[in-house]
Amino acid sequence: MTPEPLPDRAPATPDLVVGADGLARPVWASSDALLRDYYDTEWGMPVRDERGVFERLSLEAFQSGLSWRTILAKRPAFRAAFADFDPDTVAAFGEDDVARLMADAGIVRNRAKIAATITNANATVALRADGGLSDLVWSFRPAVTPAPVTAAEVPTTSDESVALSKTLRKRGFAFVGPTTMHALMEALGIVDTHLVGSHRRGTSGVWR
Repeated sequence: MTPEPLPDRAPATPDLVVGADGLARPVWASSDALLRDYYDTEWGMPVRDERGVFERLSLEAFQSGLSWRTILAKRPAFRAAFADFDPDTVAAFGEDDVARLMADAGIVRNRAKIAATITNANATVALRADGGLSDLVWSFRPAVTPAPVTAAEVPTTSDESVALSKTLRKRGFAFVGPTTMHALMEALGIVDTHLVGSHRRGTSGVWR
């Protein structure tokens, strides 16, 4: 598929910081090494495999009410606790696994979010009969992507994230509200909300 052109916007970028390497990044990714590496190498790069999409959906749900930096720092522990987010394995988790996870200080010990992850693993497996989780999520890619100049212009929801939320709920998923789904779409590269002028703007190959 030929990438859609990005809307033209004047590169006025008061919320960007140019680092010692000469690269412009948003304030949130400019000082913390963990966030900077995530921003430079992962955020907004296309993820299309089932496990990758399921992991990001799960972590976005755990992030609800917390900072993304907290989740990112705990990601290795999450991967260990949830069998590297293999949907088949997580779908088979039972009460003993829930107890194990609730005792794991390396992750976010929230029973509702843990239960939702197991529920979503089962829903992911069930979706394979209809094309799979990745194809479904990517089918909500909009015709155009936002072109925010300031942090205040970055949307937190969209018509597509609302529609995706409703569809996933109907398919048995939990903790998939419109804001969480918009964050998922940003993380997967379905939309490009890098600020105009950032060195990452338009680098995913999905948008240019």
